[in-house]
Amino acid sequence: MQLTLWTYEGPPHVGAMRVATGLTDVHYVLHAPQGDTYADLLFTMIERRGQRPPVTYTTFQARDLGSDTAEIFKNAVREAHERFAPGAMLVGASCTAELIQDDPGGLAAALGLPIPVVPLELPSYQRKENWGASETFYQLTRQLACAPAEATAARPRPCCNLLGPTALGFRHRDDVTEITRLLDTLGISVAVTAPMGASAADIARLPAADFNVVLYPETALATAQWLERQFGQPYTRVVPIGLGATRDFTVEVCTLAGLPVPDLAPARARWYSHSVDSTYLTGKRVFIFGDATHALAAARVAREEIGFEVVGLGTYSREFARDVREAAERLGLKALITDDYLAVQAQIEALQPELILGTQMERHIAKRLGMPSAVISSPEHVQHFPARYAPQMGPEGANVMFDTWIHPLMMGLEEHLIGMFREDFEFHAGAAPSHLGRHGSAASDMPGIPLQSTTAIDLQSVPAVSTLTGQSAHTSSATVAPWSQEAERELGKIPFFVRGKARRNTERFASERGVTTITVETLYDAKAHFSR
Repeated sequence: MQLTLWTYEGPPHVGAMRVATGLTDVHYVLHAPQGDTYADLLFTMIERRGQRPPVTYTTFQARDLGSDTAEIFKNAVREAHERFAPGAMLVGASCTAELIQDDPGGLAAALGLPIPVVPLELPSYQRKENWGASETFYQLTRQLACAPAEATAARPRPCCNLLGPTALGFRHRDDVTEITRLLDTLGISVAVTAPMGASAADIARLPAADFNVVLYPETALATAQWLERQFGQPYTRVVPIGLGATRDFTVEVCTLAGLPVPDLAPARARWYSHSVDSTYLTGKRVFIFGDATHALAAARVAREEIGFEVVGLGTYSREFARDVREAAERLGLKALITDDYLAVQAQIEALQPELILGTQMERHIAKRLGMPSAVISSPEHVQHFPARYAPQMGPEGANVMFDTWIHPLMMGLEEHLIGMFREDFEFHAGAAPSHLGRHGSAASDMPGIPLQSTTAIDLQSVPAVSTLTGQSAHTSSATVAPWSQEAERELGKIPFFVRGKARRNTERFASERGVTTITVETLYDAKAHFSR
C-alpha cells in the first residue's frame, strides 16, 4: 500500500454514500468504527447541502471488539428503520469494519424488515469510489426494478430515463437541468432521473421508459447494460459535453425516439472560436487529466472545437482505461493511467503545457508551477459547486466550459503584457494599481498598499526566477550552472507560461556544453539550438 497526501477517489463506501445521498427515501446503514464517519463533511462542507446525508453509522469503538459487534449493527438497522421509515435500505461496511467480517447483509436480512434491504459487497482494498457508486446503483436497480405492465395506450411523447447523476458529482445538478431542457425541445420526456432525485418507487419503474440516457458512464453504464439485457431497453453511448458531442447526442436520442433530427442553435462559444480574437488560442498546448468521461470529452473539445494541441491525456478511472488509451492513440499520445498525483505532476513538468485541464489536484500542481489551469472533473472543491447555473453538458455547457478554459489563458496574456511594460510610468514596481487612480510614490501614502506593487515583478529584487517556475522541483542546483543577473533579467521577458521550458532547455544546453555561467548569449544560443 502506498502512502499519499492526496487521493483522486475515496473508498467504495463513499461512492455508495453518494448514491444514497442523491436518492430521496433510501437510507444507508454503514458498519463503521468511530473515526470512519468523516464522509459527512464531503456533503455538508464541500457540496454545501442543507441536511445530513441519509447515513447511519454503527460507530463501534475498540472496546466493543471484545463483545458482539454484530448486535451493535442489528440495533443500528432497527433504529434507522424506525426513525427514518425509508422506502428501501442499503447496508454495508466501511474499509475498517470489513476486516471484522460481520456480514451486514446477512444480519439485516435476519431482521425481516418490511422494506427492501440491499446488501453491498464493496471490497475496499481492491476497488474505489466510482466503482462503489456504480455497484450500488446496479445492485439497487437489480433488486427494485420491475417489469413494466402492458401498455394500454400510446404515450403522447417518447420518454427516457437520465442515469448517473449523484450527490457530490461535478456539476451534476445543472447538467440534469440542461439535458432535460434539451430533450424537451426535441419532444422527449424524462420519466426518471436516477440516482439523484429518485425514490425507491422511481427505481422500480425504470424499465417502463423507452430508452436510457447514460450521462455518467462511471456510475450508470453497468446499470444501463443490465436494463438492456433484462428488459431490452436501449441506452445512449454519447455523452453530450461540447458542441460536437451535443450534436451527436441529439442525433442518437432522436433516432432512439423515432423523431426527426432538428438543427441546433449555435452556442456563443462557436462564434468566439471563429473570431479574430481566437487566433491567440490556436495551437495552445494543453494537458488533460480527470475521470474518463470528462477527460475524453475535454480532449475532443480542445482539439476539434477550439484548436488546442493536446499534448497529454490521462485518467484515474482504471475501469475505463481502454477508452482513454484508444483516444490517446488517435492523438498520437500515450495515455497516463494512474491514481498517483506525483506521476501526473512529473508528466506536467516534462511536457510544460500552456494550459492544464484537470481536477482540484491538477489545479494545485498548476499553481505551484505557475501555469494556467481549469478544473473539469472530480475531485473538486467547494468553489466548484457554484450557486449560479453552470452546466458542463448541452449547448449552455459548451459556453460555460469555453469560458472556464479561456479565461486563464486570457489572464495569462494580460500578465505578460504588464510584464512587457513594467518600466512604463503606470506599471513600474513602485506604482499603485491603476484602477485606484494613484501613481508613483503616492502609493506609499495609501493605507494597506505597499510601495512594491503586485502588478509587476521587480526582477532585481527576486533572487531567482526559478521559484516562480517550479524549477527546484525538477533541477538540482548542484548540477546547473548559475545564471548571470543579465540572463535572469532577459529570461523574465519571456511569457510566464513558457518561461519554465525556456529555463530547462537553456540549463540543459549549458550542461551539455560545459558552460560555467549562463549568460544572455547562452540563452539565445540555446533558443537557436532548440528552434532547429
